[in-house]
Parts: sequence; structure tokens; C-alpha cells
Amino acid sequence: MADLASVQPRRRVEAYILNVELALEKLGAAKQNLDARALKLVELAKRYVDDARYYLEKGDVFTALADIAYAEGLIDALRWLGLVEFEWQPTSKLLERPKVLVAGTFDILHPGHIELLRQAWLRGRVYVVVARDKTVRRFKNRDPIVPEEQRLEVVSAIRYVHKAVLGSEKDVLEPVRAIRPDIILLGPDQWADESWLQERLEQGGITPRIERLREKKQCSLCSTTRIACKAVDIVESSGLCKEG
Repeated sequence: MADLASVQPRRRVEAYILNVELALEKLGAAKQNLDARALKLVELAKRYVDDARYYLEKGDVFTALADIAYAEGLIDALRWLGLVEFEWQPTSKLLERPKVLVAGTFDILHPGHIELLRQAWLRGRVYVVVARDKTVRRFKNRDPIVPEEQRLEVVSAIRYVHKAVLGSEKDVLEPVRAIRPDIILLGPDQWADESWLQERLEQGGITPRIERLREKKQCSLCSTTRIACKAVDIVESSGLCKEG
């Protein structure tokens, strides 16, 4: 259990922000039962959370703390009025969230990727391993559409991601051993077999819990291949890439 008095103010404020973000996530399903005034308070809370994140990234811990205190007060008022139901997480627990590792190509981001990262975030602090270009060619028999450094930059900017790194060109499990996650979350269609992965990691002295999302996000373009094919159709029909 973390001793809060010894925790740096920045980390504590980050935990406060996370607590409100998790509460807002739980309120998602209840929003349909709220009236316009209550919904306005929820939206104000979200804005204060965004401001808190902004000032924390700028190093202004005190303004971030003030913003997140406002946000917490707004949604806590809704809880005390009996309009929403949720429980605050102990700060000490949030400071000790498990490391959750997600890996993938993330070639063209779509809602399926975001849902995977969101589910990882609900479980703990998210570390993402972005596949190298050479790895994509080896496993998918094609070049990636977006180069690895750009894919890394985009994934790193997603709010659910704590840290993203490039994978290894020699051993796909090398970054897993470096991060030493508590949980590995696999997507519904990822190639890795849980038993094989568990065995390989145990050989290296790592014993994370391996989970797989069973439900695939349903949308018309929840697939990099579908997006790429639609883009080709649009480009060909519009003549966007023809030499003029």
C-alpha cells in the first residue's frame, strides 16, 4: 500500500484525475437517465478534467489540483443527490495500478483499436508495443501503410496510453520482458495463442495474467484492411492521385 505522504504531488494529482476519469467512464451508461441540468454538470466536469490534464502536462500541479477538485465536486454532488451510482477508488490503489500491456500494428487507427486500449486502461496503466515495419512485413506479408515512427507517435497521443514503445526487430517478446507487465490484453483477432505466450514468458521468468477480449467492436470500418480498400476505391474513382 502506497504511503501518500511520501508520494510526489504530481503523482497524487495524476491519481485524483484518474479517479474522476474512471467515475465519468462509469457514468456513460447512466447519462440517458439524467436531465439537462445534470448532463450539464457532467459536461462541466469533463471540461475540468481536460483542463487538469492540460495543466499537469505543463507542470502546473496546483492549477491541475484545483481543476480536478472542481470536477470531483460536480459529479460527487450528483452521486449524493442519488442521480448516479459509482464508488471512488482509494488513491493508494490508483497509485499501484497494474501494468497492462497491449501490442499491435496500429496501422490505421479505428474504433476497434480504441476499444482495446480503453479496456486496457480500465484494467490498469497501459503500455503499448507498436510493431516494427520489419515485423509487419514478416507476419502480414505486406508493407505497413504508415511507417513505424508515425504509428508510435499517434498511439502515444491517445489518452488511454501511459507509454508506447517500438517493438523489437529480432524478438517480439523482448519489450514484454523489459516492461514486465502484470496483465497482457489481447485483441479478439490477435494471432498469439494464450498458452504459447504464457509458456514462452514463463521461460523468461515472467508470469503476467493473459486476457483476451472476446467481443469484437462492431462498426462498418473496424478493420485496417477495409479502410485501406475503401480509400483505394475513393482514390481511383475520384482520380486524386492521377498525374496532372
